[in-house]
Amino acid sequence: MTKSTVAESIRRNIADFSRVAAEGGRAAAVVICVIDDPAEPHLLMIRRAFRGMNGGQWALPGGKIDPGETAEAAGRREVSEEIGLELGESEIVGALDDFVTDSGFVMTPFIAVTPAPVQPRRNPAEVDSIHRIPLARLVQDDLPRWTPAPSGPPLLQMPLRRNMIVHAPTGAILYQFREVALLGRDTRVADLRQPEFTRE
Repeated sequence: MTKSTVAESIRRNIADFSRVAAEGGRAAAVVICVIDDPAEPHLLMIRRAFRGMNGGQWALPGGKIDPGETAEAAGRREVSEEIGLELGESEIVGALDDFVTDSGFVMTPFIAVTPAPVQPRRNPAEVDSIHRIPLARLVQDDLPRWTPAPSGPPLLQMPLRRNMIVHAPTGAILYQFREVALLGRDTRVADLRQPEFTRE
């Protein structure tokens, strides 16, 4: 199966990236699942089930790291549990900066590249829906979008499609993925603020 040039570029760019780790807080891992489809490389986003913490929010597959578990193993486990994809170790191509959330989590974002076709299956207990986002969308000129805040610096918005506007922390991770993995820029996002509603 033919690999996309975008996927090869991601591998090169992330190999040259020096990530920044954070300490303290509750450890969690998320995975940017890139589907290497030569016709249209894309990543998988989820909408969390409308219950519990962060109900109904746009997210990447992921969750808490169990005692004795590595962050990478936790990310792969969560992808399996939430969307039914079994990622091999070789499909994890690197990691972005840890992002410390306002709720006290230290999120470690991994990038996985897996060949098409895939048939993700949502776990209805955790996931309301799964969405394919073309990588080409992430590098369009109208991203990112910055909106004024009542106090402090503007807030990041990532309008990925109609009725899908993603904010930090997930929006921050996707913004760094765009900048580092897709565009080869050394961009940091640790200082980006979260909207109030993402802390619920």
